Amino acid sequence: MKLEVDIGLRQGAFALEVAFSSDARITALFGRSGSGKTSLLNAIAGIVSPQRGRIAVGDTVFFDAGRVCLPVQRRRAGYVFQDGRLLPHLSVRQNLRYGRFFTPAAERYADFAQVVRLLDLEHLLERRPSLLSGGEKQRVAIGRALLASPRLLLMDEPLASLDTGRKAEILYYVERLRDEMGVPIVYVSHSIDEVVRLADTVVEIAEGKLTGIGPAIGRLEGGAVIDARVASQDLDSGLARLDFAGGSFFAPEVDALVGERVRVRVSARDVSIAIERPRGISMLNILPGVIVSLGESAGASLEVGIDVAGTPLVARITRKSAGELGLAPGRPVFALVKAVAIDRHSVGYA
Repeated sequence: MKLEVDIGLRQGAFALEVAFSSDARITALFGRSGSGKTSLLNAIAGIVSPQRGRIAVGDTVFFDAGRVCLPVQRRRAGYVFQDGRLLPHLSVRQNLRYGRFFTPAAERYADFAQVVRLLDLEHLLERRPSLLSGGEKQRVAIGRALLASPRLLLMDEPLASLDTGRKAEILYYVERLRDEMGVPIVYVSHSIDEVVRLADTVVEIAEGKLTGIGPAIGRLEGGAVIDARVASQDLDSGLARLDFAGGSFFAPEVDALVGERVRVRVSARDVSIAIERPRGISMLNILPGVIVSLGESAGASLEVGIDVAGTPLVARITRKSAGELGLAPGRPVFALVKAVAIDRHSVGYA
């Protein structure tokens, strides 16, 4: 379902002028604090009204200046805030069911049991919010938003108030939500790691202006995302073998079963290049490929595009190394990737 936004919004001295469209499963709004990300999210939700422009999700027009301005409840945009905002006097079960209250019965698609299972909330249903951890509160907030059967889900820095362990927990559930529910998500963050791990498309905003749109890998961090399948798990070594279109490689701490598909983020800074197959080194992942591009140099370094039997990789090396190795498009090489560089933060469900 495509999200289309083209708006002008002024709030006091701040002006927001943004136009983009995206049909990604997760579209990330990325930028520094104060750049306009939350204002844009609030305009989509209907909390604030732009002075000009248009907002549409699929065939439903949310806003068309002077003609259409759907009220918040008719937009059916589920909203997850930084702090969860649960109703303290209600149990988890009651908070979840509250999400269904404003959606007409004929338009409800989210199943209570499915959402509870998806977010692992069964053992929490009778608790009050005061007895929940920060991560548990956010899972309940996500569930409440889902049970409103939203056309899209808006998430405003949902990990901002959590510690590192709780952040990893919620990232896992957002991935499950993306893959199992099929509801499009607009995700606000200023964390590159979150955006690169979760999002298909990133919309960059600075000082109320759109500064770029495209895949998260490439815009925010040089590298590649590889679709792979868990071929085996070696419990003795702690390594999993991941098969992909260009071959296979090893990675530690892969939280997936044999046969499951995963997405692996390989940063350009973690890829080295050799023009001959190396021997006597500690790197486990040695992948034969062909140079396809040499990027423009950024100071002492440049990015080198490598085709590994149809799978693209990117390596960031020094210009001096590229010159000494005689790198050029069409030259066969070996891409070297440390297994330990592919940690649990680099692997998500496909």
